[in-house]
Amino acid sequence: MTSSTDSKPILAITMGDPGGIGPEIIAKALTHADVYDHSRPLVIGERRTMEAAVRITGGPLEVRTVGGPSDAGDQPGTIDLLDLANIDIEQVGRARVCPEVGKAAYDYLERATHLALDGQVGAIVTAPLNKEALSEAGWVGVGHTELLARFAGVPDKQVAMMLASNRLRVVHVSTHVSLRRAIELVTPERIMTAARLAGETARDIVGREPHVAVAGLNPHAGEHGLFGSEEAELIEPAIEQLRAEGWHVSGPVSPDTVFLRAAAGDFDAVIAMYHDQGHIPSKFAGFDDTVNVTLGLPIVRTSVDHGTAYDIAGTGKANEANLLAAMDLAAQMATNRERRA
Repeated sequence: MTSSTDSKPILAITMGDPGGIGPEIIAKALTHADVYDHSRPLVIGERRTMEAAVRITGGPLEVRTVGGPSDAGDQPGTIDLLDLANIDIEQVGRARVCPEVGKAAYDYLERATHLALDGQVGAIVTAPLNKEALSEAGWVGVGHTELLARFAGVPDKQVAMMLASNRLRVVHVSTHVSLRRAIELVTPERIMTAARLAGETARDIVGREPHVAVAGLNPHAGEHGLFGSEEAELIEPAIEQLRAEGWHVSGPVSPDTVFLRAAAGDFDAVIAMYHDQGHIPSKFAGFDDTVNVTLGLPIVRTSVDHGTAYDIAGTGKANEANLLAAMDLAAQMATNRERRA
């Protein structure tokens, strides 16, 4: 995972869609010298695209092609690149949905995942890809998460997402379904699965046994049955089972206070019952520094929480703040995981 002379984790940073803003935010992020204080960045991508991104953003950077992760250094001002040489973005064109960019993004992710599974890198950090381009390249209806699960041999149903920032970490029982359907999906099994995954990932983030809070579904967590019975019938049995398994779990906690308490440090992660219950406080707590963490994989993977932004690709205007947050968190998780190994 790291060399014998350097304990800093190697981060495999995938370029994502080479026609989107991924290469540019990578170039901007790697102008920050403090990135190299806690990690050894290794970009998985294509040299001509990366060099073009450096020119577009105007950073004082040199692109250096390396043979593998062990060659990744920690020198500010240098982008160490594993060059797959799989696309000429100047010829293909930026900000364009086409099979070429979908295939290139797939290649970067596949290589990074196998490096992580082989223990050659400590974590993966992904720049955005375009699902439509991925579909045109032959991988229909999938994105980063589904591909990562397939590469790792993990069933899709065992993989979830955490929204994580410095102040708040949230995992959802359900996400992209109607509110009516979301209520139906509040089951003890789904709550326990979300809480276990949240606990395992929070352990990597905080470096100790985590304290997980489970939000209620109804106002005031049901107020002892006054506003609904789901807490008593579905959520409390799940919490009792989780405690029996040894997890430190509180709840059901009133949804209107649980996120404030978590942001204040009372809890290391919160289980939200549905999409907006968790997404609204997450984005409010830290829009630029909230990143995606994939749960249920045998490897560490963080990602930016935005898309390819074709409308500004090639302009140098893209903001690297979210990628920097994803890199910081990946390095933290990889380091804590290594310490426990």
